[in-house]
Amino acid sequence: MSIRVMLVDDQVLLRTGFRMVLAAQPDMEVVAEAGDGAEAIENLRSTAVDVVLMDVRMPRLDGVEATRRICAAPNPPKVLILTTFDLDEYAFSGLKAGASGFMLKDVPPAELLGAIRSVHSGDAVVAPSTTRRLLDRFSPMLPSSGSEPQHKELERLTDREREVMLLVAQGLSNGEIAARLVLSEATVKTHVGRILTKLNLRDRVQVVVLAYETGLVRAGGGAAS
Repeated sequence: MSIRVMLVDDQVLLRTGFRMVLAAQPDMEVVAEAGDGAEAIENLRSTAVDVVLMDVRMPRLDGVEATRRICAAPNPPKVLILTTFDLDEYAFSGLKAGASGFMLKDVPPAELLGAIRSVHSGDAVVAPSTTRRLLDRFSPMLPSSGSEPQHKELERLTDREREVMLLVAQGLSNGEIAARLVLSEATVKTHVGRILTKLNLRDRVQVVVLAYETGLVRAGGGAAS
């Protein structure tokens, strides 16, 4: 069964380019398009969508608020934020609103397609270097939490789970974490699953956001001292 994608961007030419890339894939189809967040929400009432490619800066209703409303609905599609990064100051808010990840608008087609498949399968798209740069840039927007994590639910984690969470927050993949901690990837995956369950988080993106918000990880990607 094909992955049903909706393109949301106020630039028609950009949507056309994305549509052409997706149309060439045997496992994807563009089932809807929208020029702003309000139109996207309206389309979702009548069209079944698996993944939404969501621009941030749009008229009427921006991508952050649209993402928040979409992700708050029952059985929502996955949302993948599209950002220009250097100009877009709202991408972090998009992640907090429930997006499963973000990509740069000039991303190579192969990476975009891989990201769509990843979020459709339930994974989060957390590109380590870009995620670090984004969160480091926007860390002044986060509440000041001091040197100790302020989220009491973090106390539910074992020492090993906290180690894994720190590495997830720094953008490492399961394989990289396994190598760092001398564990199997299956064991790391189990730890990540337990972290998500204990902290009531949806995916790795929310792990990253929470780690920065609580001060578990400081700007620069390292553990809080």
